[in-house]
Amino acid sequence: MRKYKYLISRRSTQIVILFLFFSGNAYGWQILRGNLSSAKVFGAIPLSDPFAVLQSLSAGASPATDAIIGALIIFLIYALLGGRIFCAWVCPLNMVTDLANKIRTMWNMNSTQKSWEMKREVRYWVIALSLVLSAILGVAAFEWISPIGALHRGIIYGLGAGWAFVMVVFLFDLFAVKNGFCGHLCPLGGFYSLVGRFGFLRIGYDKDKCSSCMKCIDICPEKQVLHMVGKQSGAVLSGECINCGRCIEVCDEDAVRFSSIYPKNIKS
Repeated sequence: MRKYKYLISRRSTQIVILFLFFSGNAYGWQILRGNLSSAKVFGAIPLSDPFAVLQSLSAGASPATDAIIGALIIFLIYALLGGRIFCAWVCPLNMVTDLANKIRTMWNMNSTQKSWEMKREVRYWVIALSLVLSAILGVAAFEWISPIGALHRGIIYGLGAGWAFVMVVFLFDLFAVKNGFCGHLCPLGGFYSLVGRFGFLRIGYDKDKCSSCMKCIDICPEKQVLHMVGKQSGAVLSGECINCGRCIEVCDEDAVRFSSIYPKNIKS
């Protein structure tokens, strides 16, 4: 059970959040109503996607006060926690892309099929493109085609054409690029990697306990953040870490762990 404690925790969190959103629409529950772009907790506390609000501002819109306050709340939560907590613990599309990666592993596609080459920095260019297109088109550009929003709204409000975007992401991750969308393309993930760059929750690494089996590297969806493994003790300082805990689960030597303290001499 220890091997899957973070996976179970993440899936439970994602499912509970989806259930609360669904119940808010289906049964009128006030715990969490709306969607990932705009919601309210107990009918009073606003929550908004700061990247969606940023796109709206780029499009020339004047977001409501609640939207601004909600965006600041979410921004501060993820900035304080650090890393891309949203991607691993909240985003429903994470379950889709993890399934694609699981199938790739089961079918041994990672070693037998060559993935397309794609730099992870592409997601930051997509952020810029989203803002530029928002300004040109006068709408929040990424929100119109976001598979994250399509999946979330589909689960809450019912099936729609948006599921086609979700299927495209699944097939892209399965046949084209391993961890393709979340690890290379998603501007929301890129945005939160910038927001969470200096948060306090980190993955810590103890070289003295490490046997250099490299299981953590093999399973990590953002391998570049574990650059210190086998070299020196330290912590993951990169905001690109999604804090999923996979590396902790597979480490038999307890050389990696969640930590809030990290040495300042390790560079991301």
